[in-house]
Amino acid sequence: MYDIDAPFPQKNLGASKNKNLVITQVKVMKLMHPTNTTSLKVTWEKLPEDYILPDDPVDNITQPLLAMALTDALSVAGKLPENSLTSTNYGICATVNDKIVVKAPDWAFIPEIRVERLEVERSYTPRLEGEIPLIVMEFISETEGGEYSIKPTYPPGKWFFYEQVLQVPNYAIFAPQNGVLELYQLDDSSRYKVQKPDENGRYWIAEMQLFLGVWQGTHDRRTGYWLRWWDEAGSLLLWGSELVQQERQRAEVERQRAEQAELRLQQLMERLKAEGIELEE
Repeated sequence: MYDIDAPFPQKNLGASKNKNLVITQVKVMKLMHPTNTTSLKVTWEKLPEDYILPDDPVDNITQPLLAMALTDALSVAGKLPENSLTSTNYGICATVNDKIVVKAPDWAFIPEIRVERLEVERSYTPRLEGEIPLIVMEFISETEGGEYSIKPTYPPGKWFFYEQVLQVPNYAIFAPQNGVLELYQLDDSSRYKVQKPDENGRYWIAEMQLFLGVWQGTHDRRTGYWLRWWDEAGSLLLWGSELVQQERQRAEVERQRAEQAELRLQQLMERLKAEGIELEE
């Protein structure tokens, strides 16, 4: 949710043996905008240990609940590889034109990290520590969060950072108050293009082989709109609590079936006994 930007000392763009620095662009990347052309130099550096991150609380309790529900369903369905990472309001870093930029999306899915999980401390640096997120999400609240900001100059807006710096292939913006979900995907020109949902109101995330959509109901003592996953066949990925409830219902059906079978057996034995037929035990 938070945005952090601070000057960072000039780095040598030559060959580097520093394990905390990955240079993916030696040449300058040109980005065309309606009114100006912005030159970007992007490097991927681990956040300095003395860099101060804010400890601001989230805007409301809804945001962490939504994020946990997204991760829970993926985990229960076995859709989270061991070396994958989901983050919630956790800083994702890049160094843009020698200045640190940190954005903390409300939820993100990173398909693979290439370092020990304990090494991903305080923030995550793509390319240096693992892959670019496949999807980032922002949950709109009453507080303006800059979800649509394409501001290219320092400090850049969220939209610009996800689209042009990180180049995240999928960007979802969700308003939990009214259940409106928008999905943007990078097109051939590396620009976000709004996607149209299918006949069920869901969006196909090809990289995850899953649909993302809105579900209305009660979960974790909250009634409202939720983001949920469906597989390619249209089956809903259940939360852990739903699986527990499903198992309880199955066990109850089995118990009732066993009781009915026992009752029928007793009735049969009573009829046979009434007819003078004794069954051996």
